Amino acid sequence: MNFMKKNGAGILVCLAIAIPSWLLGKAFPVVGGAVIAIIAGMIIAMFWNKKGKAEAGIKWTSKMILQTAVVLLGFGMNLGVIFQTGKQSLPIILCTITTSLVIAWILQKVLKVPANTSILVGVGSSICGGSAIAATAPVIDADDDEIAQSIAVIFFFNVLAAIFFPLLGKVIGFDTLHGDAFGIFAGTAINDTSSVTAAASTWDSMWNLGSETLNKAVTVKLTRTLAIIPITLGLSLIQAKKSAKEEKQTAKFSLKRAFPMFILYFVIAAIITTVCVHMGVDAGAFQPLKELSKFMIIMAMAAIGLNSNVIRLIKTGGKPILVGASCWCGITIVSLVMQHAMKIW
Repeated sequence: MNFMKKNGAGILVCLAIAIPSWLLGKAFPVVGGAVIAIIAGMIIAMFWNKKGKAEAGIKWTSKMILQTAVVLLGFGMNLGVIFQTGKQSLPIILCTITTSLVIAWILQKVLKVPANTSILVGVGSSICGGSAIAATAPVIDADDDEIAQSIAVIFFFNVLAAIFFPLLGKVIGFDTLHGDAFGIFAGTAINDTSSVTAAASTWDSMWNLGSETLNKAVTVKLTRTLAIIPITLGLSLIQAKKSAKEEKQTAKFSLKRAFPMFILYFVIAAIITTVCVHMGVDAGAFQPLKELSKFMIIMAMAAIGLNSNVIRLIKTGGKPILVGASCWCGITIVSLVMQHAMKIW
C-alpha cells in the first residue's frame, strides 16, 4: 500500500505513455515503440518540469521495470537453437562486437565523449540495440540523459540500415536464391531486432524467399544477444573495482556484490526456456512473456524520456552520433569482409 502511495502516480504516467507507444510501434516497426515512448517522454518533460508526486514512480520505473524487462527477455531464447546457428555466425559476431567496442573505446579517449555514453553506444551498436543498452545501463550507473542519448543514436542508424542494407546487398551481389548470406549480414550488422526484421523481410519480399532470410537473421540476432551476459559481467567487475578505488575502500572485492543479479535471472530464464522446449513444450508458450518484456522496455523508455533534459541532449549530441556512425560503419565492413573470407557470399 505504501509502495503504491509513493510510486503509483509515476507508474501510471509511464503506463499512459507506454500503451499508445506500443500500439504505434506495432504499426511502425522500423521505428519501434521504445523510440516513440522515449521521444514522447522527452517532449512532455519540456513542459512538465516539476513532477511532484509522480517523480518517485517515474524513477522507479526507469530502473526496476527496465531490469525486469531484461530478465523476461531470457524467455525468448532457446539456447540449443542459438548454439546451432552460432557455429556458422559466431566468428562474425565476435569480430563485429570486438570492432564496435574497440572503436567506441578509442573515440571516447580521442573525442572526450562521456564514458557511459560511449559504452552504451558501443554495446548497443555491437549487441542488440535498446535491449543491450537496457541491460548495461544499470550496471554502469548510467543516468537517464545518457540512456536517452544512446537510444537516439542507435535508432538513427537502425533506420538507415533497415532502408539501405537490402539495396546494398543487391549491389554487392548477395545470393538471391537463398536467404543465408543476407540473413547473416542483417543479423550481425544491424543492432535492433525491429530493424533486423524489417531488413530481412524486405530481402525475402524482393526475391520471393518466403521467410527464409527472416528466420536466419532473427536466429543470428538472438545469438548476438547472448553477448549481453559476458559484457555486462565484465563491466560490472570494472565498475565495482573503480568504485572501490575511488572510495578508497579497504574491503576486498566481492564478486557477489559486483554481479548484477538481474543478468543471472536472465540466464536462468533462458535455461528454463531451453529445457522446456527440449521436453516438448511449444516455444510459442513463452510468447506472452516476450511481449511483456517488450512492453516493459517501452514503459521504462517513457520514464527515461520524462527524466531527460532535451536541451542538454541536443547540445552534446554531435560526438555520440560520430561514435555511433563509426561503430556502425566498422561493424558493417567487418561483417562483409568476414562473410566473404568464409565464402558465405
